[in-house]
Amino acid sequence: MPQFHADSAARTLVLGSTSVYRRELLSRLQVPFTVEAPHVDETPQAGELPDPLARRLAEAKARSVAERHPAAIVIGSDQVADLDGEPLGKPGNHANAVEQLTRMSGKVVVFQTALSVVCLESGFAQHDLAAVRVRFRELSREEIEAYLHKEQPYDCAGSAKSEGLGIALLDAIDSDDPTALVGLPLIRTCRMLRAAGLRVF
Repeated sequence: MPQFHADSAARTLVLGSTSVYRRELLSRLQVPFTVEAPHVDETPQAGELPDPLARRLAEAKARSVAERHPAAIVIGSDQVADLDGEPLGKPGNHANAVEQLTRMSGKVVVFQTALSVVCLESGFAQHDLAAVRVRFRELSREEIEAYLHKEQPYDCAGSAKSEGLGIALLDAIDSDDPTALVGLPLIRTCRMLRAAGLRVF
């Protein structure tokens, strides 16, 4: 692992994401940070599985922003819903969300949330993945429509906000990093920031 200078803690922190959910989660750590949009094509490659897709995009997002801020510590993250090995991203609209929730009804879906923390100037780079197993209830079309009209989670992978009304769609959640399902695994984030030389307190 690279050795870090005493001034590592003085480095700025940048969240490479446009997600309001990740911004809110990172703000819980009470560490000053800025937000910058990464320039990354999120289209899956042919035959790409959910786990490697999430890892690739998280690292690409972090490095995209780090290239513009080489002295900063940059966080990149991505989440892909894994339904029987098939990646499910953000639905984008009502029809796609209905299709996703219909397919996930009564099944276990693994939400793969990848995290990358990099600093180009120091040579620091760490990457990890938090897999969250979520068991959906058997959902009727009426329940799906009612939920989507109330919460409209069209910018969420898997079409459900577990931190909101979407929790009512679920039977169980299994995770070792609870905020991973919302979009940023904070236990892993704290661990990586400490390794990069930036302590929360």
